[in-house]
Amino acid sequence: MDNKLDPGPFFHGTKATLQPGELLTAGHPSNYRPEILMNHIYFTALKDGAGLAAEVAALDGTPHVYQVEPTGEFENDPNVTDKKFPGNPTRSYRSAKPLRVIREVADWNRLTPEALAGWRERLAQLRDDPRAEIIN
Repeated sequence: MDNKLDPGPFFHGTKATLQPGELLTAGHPSNYRPEILMNHIYFTALKDGAGLAAEVAALDGTPHVYQVEPTGEFENDPNVTDKKFPGNPTRSYRSAKPLRVIREVADWNRLTPEALAGWRERLAQLRDDPRAEIIN
């Protein structure tokens, strides 16, 4: 699929174990605020960004990064684009249409235990901050 925003390749980080050909769909709890059902599926063109998302996800399990392919149109992720970073340097996107799993990738940089603890602390603070709303 050709999209003018970014040629990819694209990646999705999760603690779910997936197989090539499976479809990731919207309508599941947020990795960061499980009480919110998400209207979109999120992905990035940065392997390490997907790895970060997998590592800090509120779910139990082993973090995985998958190369994915959007099956429909997608847009810049408004939760980071121009809200937290000017433009879209994180190359973060979302789609209401499914993502197809292409393969699992192993060559992404894991966080150190200290960095992971720092990220989890920041996310816990955001969960308690009413200004840190998820644009769904």
